[in-house]
Amino acid sequence: MKLVFIRGAGEMATGVAHRLQAVGYSLLLTELPQPLAVRRGVAFAQAVYDGSIEIEGVRARQVATLAQALDCCRRGQVPVLSQEIRGEDLAAIEPLALVDARLAKVNLGTRLDEAPVVIGLGPGFTAGEDVHAVIETNRGHNMGRVLYAGTAEADTGSPGEIGGYRGERVIKVSRSGVFTSERRIGDFIGAGEIFGAIDGFPVTATIGGVIRGLLRSGTPVIARTKLGDIDPRGIRDYCFTISEKARAIGGGVLEALLRLGGGVGQ
Repeated sequence: MKLVFIRGAGEMATGVAHRLQAVGYSLLLTELPQPLAVRRGVAFAQAVYDGSIEIEGVRARQVATLAQALDCCRRGQVPVLSQEIRGEDLAAIEPLALVDARLAKVNLGTRLDEAPVVIGLGPGFTAGEDVHAVIETNRGHNMGRVLYAGTAEADTGSPGEIGGYRGERVIKVSRSGVFTSERRIGDFIGAGEIFGAIDGFPVTATIGGVIRGLLRSGTPVIARTKLGDIDPRGIRDYCFTISEKARAIGGGVLEALLRLGGGVGQ
């Protein structure tokens, strides 16, 4: 079994997993017990809440143990396990590669010696020191590029431009509490309309468009947590299909795997 272990099951991790599964790799993803993914229509992390989710023909399933995860892999499915795998457990599953796709902007403990091929997405990793390769995640000319030395571009703190908008399309508030919303991913919303609430305090949309990202209602959040995003292009299908960014990053991971000795035909 050509197993690739992916830390994270959010939007970018899902794009990576989807591309690798299409060419014959087995995947095992880990995620938080309460994922904070907002692009839930295209995130395998949603399986933690719903039990399973299908994205563009690939189904991911929640599993409770590492043994269940490996059995799921053998049956050609994508398991999502809500616990970290390190040390002896990681060595026991003998992954061909490890991909840290959590996009934490810092390295949360991934090491070069954890697998034959170790890949990190975005800033926080240094190729040749804590990973074998880094994939550029910033939008622009270098998005998806594989770096075999050095680091990715620093986090800009500004969302990428879509439909002429950047920060306006991302919903954040400067207060902590429990987020609730009656909206659904794929709903259309107008500028100034209610997007949700934090402990009853209303959160409004700054622009109009289709709700592409929406944090699960009932989730406790801290100030500045991303609650959702609005796509001003207004194309509902984009909410439920893998984005060009996730596909580019997935392609970069596949390139790195093949170049570094992780080919499925080996």
